[in-house]
Amino acid sequence: MSDGHRMLTVLLFCAVVVATLAITSWAGRGRRGSAEEFFAGGRLFSPLENGFAIAGDYMSAASFLGISGLIALYGYDGMLYSIGFLVAWLVVLLLVAELVRNCGRFTLADVVAARMRERPVRRALGTSSVTVSVLYLVAQMVGAGSLVALLLGTRDGLAHTVTVLVVGALMIVYVCCGGMRATTWIQIVKAVLLLGGAVALTALVLVRFGGDLPGLLSAAAERSGHGREFLAPGLLYGGGWTARLDFVSLGVALVLGTAGLPHILARFYTVPTARAARRSVVWAIGLIGGFYLMTIVLGTGAAALVGPEEVLLSDSAGNNAVPLLAAELGGGAGARAGAVLAALTAAVAGATILAVVAGVTLAASAAVAHDLYASLRSRRPRTDRGEIAVARAAAAVVGAVAVGLSLLAAQLNVAFLVGLAFAVAASANLPVLLYTLFWRRFTTRGATWAVYGGLVPALALVVLSPVVSGSAHALFPGLDFAVFPLENPGLVSVPLGFVAGWLGTVTSRERPDAARHAETEVRALTGAGAA
Repeated sequence: MSDGHRMLTVLLFCAVVVATLAITSWAGRGRRGSAEEFFAGGRLFSPLENGFAIAGDYMSAASFLGISGLIALYGYDGMLYSIGFLVAWLVVLLLVAELVRNCGRFTLADVVAARMRERPVRRALGTSSVTVSVLYLVAQMVGAGSLVALLLGTRDGLAHTVTVLVVGALMIVYVCCGGMRATTWIQIVKAVLLLGGAVALTALVLVRFGGDLPGLLSAAAERSGHGREFLAPGLLYGGGWTARLDFVSLGVALVLGTAGLPHILARFYTVPTARAARRSVVWAIGLIGGFYLMTIVLGTGAAALVGPEEVLLSDSAGNNAVPLLAAELGGGAGARAGAVLAALTAAVAGATILAVVAGVTLAASAAVAHDLYASLRSRRPRTDRGEIAVARAAAAVVGAVAVGLSLLAAQLNVAFLVGLAFAVAASANLPVLLYTLFWRRFTTRGATWAVYGGLVPALALVVLSPVVSGSAHALFPGLDFAVFPLENPGLVSVPLGFVAGWLGTVTSRERPDAARHAETEVRALTGAGAA
């Protein structure tokens, strides 16, 4: 890009930042300082508004940048991410949306604590929620850094580092000043921008190929250098039993992980009723489904028009496939239209990242304030002002940790990083949630064992996997202590979470409180007594 085009990129990014800060200022002005307002936006959002906010929260940098890049590089195998992310919402709709809205108040721990001893449950679920949130934040910041580095035309780490620091500072501001109300409106605006940008780029790709989808796929296969293998399974997850098991493990994590993501579950508390929560999910499925279908066109379009070699040259993980495609559709990065289209794409991606990090940071800070803080303090009654103060401090700490980890993981694909977060969520949070909602005999020991029995193995297997050491693309390529062959732990850690919950329950001397379970069941199914 020329200096003028780089300046345009910077100005568009600044416009996005100014707009989001204006929304934060507006949302935070004159609001009551209650915990319900800060963590749930007063529960005043309509199903349509919340549906757009869920879509904005879910369609992250991993979707827009990482998935398209994986499809451009690996074809059919990259499409697994699009399919897995979408199918996961059927689990959310059918199993958890209404029940979580009726049983909880602000966090996942509220649902479980309604039946169990409160302190150990909140301590365990607060820990797992913060862990999942930090992993998710790392993926968003890695995407932000690689995107800005590309558009500013620099290959050193300075632009990436500065971008990560700026995004980290902004997400702290959003949470501390605007709470859930500001976060929701930022997500709604972001969803509109992202869907609009994806529709425009998809239309331009189809126009370039005259609406001929088979022609697009054939051109992508030919340009990829792999021929028809590009359109068949096995290019990324083929060649041996380890790769095939990794394929299955990733699918398990993607399909089951969404129902355990803290920032997604928190969205069900922003609507007034369980029916509104269900309708929100229906809206979200329609929006998200359309978007993920478009990522397939964008990924294959990048393979056909840009080529995998250029994508890899720009970013070894493929995160810049969509901006490169935008430039190519406009006549190339050297052309004015190409540079402008790439800059607009970057601005949309920037809005995507800012909205997602705000939602995830708020979920993490809620887990710290409402769960960990509540379980560690004395038995004095908690106050809304105290919880909000702790949540704001937690946002700063979580932001600092995520910034540090994202600088370390700068060379990893963002969709792959999100897959790890999904695996941890499916291992630690989903078993305890399903057991609580559907198993009458479930006990406090079973709940804590389910959380730690999924969380600890998931993290340990990631540390001992080729993601961290033992491969050229690992975090520490010069070391080799990888004893676990799979890159995604979901195939092992998710069953361990369920087994640990069962084992903790059957070995517990605690007698389940039949009255509390009955009350939870009635509340979950009818909404009677829900907050």
